[in-house]
Amino acid sequence: MLIKNQIPILEYDNTYEGIIHAPNLIKKINISEYCVIVFFQEILKEFLDEDKIYIVANLKSEAGIHPVYEMDYKGRKICLFHPILGGPLAAGFLEELNALGCTKFIACGGAGVLDPKLALGHLIVPSKALRAEGTSYHYLPASRYVDISPHALDCIESALKNRNIPYLKGITWTTDAFFRETKDMVQYRKEEGCITVEMECASFAAVAQFRKVLFGQILYAGDDLSKELWDSRKWQSRKDVRKELVDISIEACLKL
Repeated sequence: MLIKNQIPILEYDNTYEGIIHAPNLIKKINISEYCVIVFFQEILKEFLDEDKIYIVANLKSEAGIHPVYEMDYKGRKICLFHPILGGPLAAGFLEELNALGCTKFIACGGAGVLDPKLALGHLIVPSKALRAEGTSYHYLPASRYVDISPHALDCIESALKNRNIPYLKGITWTTDAFFRETKDMVQYRKEEGCITVEMECASFAAVAQFRKVLFGQILYAGDDLSKELWDSRKWQSRKDVRKELVDISIEACLKL
């Protein structure tokens, strides 16, 4: 059913199959139902160089070829995939991974922090995402937030507690425009409880709800947007954190 509105982003159609429908384009293959969406290209390259992962499929876009990897982890198979950047690509690749046969997803990546007390590398588990991007509005009716699957949250928290790793659970702000994270907007988001800002969580969660697949996410505290001037904190240099986060995400995903 199509719901019309004067504001186009608030218009919504809940028809399950679009004119372009991933399962009509991508053949399902014999692949693990578990998939970790990894935003750290250097970790995937290291795994590939060490023969820990192998390519089982290739997705395509105008940016090139996007390999879908599989690995054996403690006797079980799990997929790994890098979704590039941003909500539209996140949504599209999640659709295509689902068409291939993946149904249980954990994403791991970095996020900007809105609280300087969140030290570089501290782990954050989004419980819901504020929908300040556009993609989610094409999958779910308009609302301020999209919730993360309670089961996925339980699995993530279980994996973190098993390792005695401290973490913070809360609201993440998903935006399309990182150059428009203004001082006033950051303060506004902080006042309503957001602790991080990133570009994909709301889109991932909306697609997962619409397609009835499981999704959760783990973030690590990266750059700091809480002050007068942006502080990168050299957040992309924390390879140790990024590698451990992939391992935690694999463990959490296999609990789904």
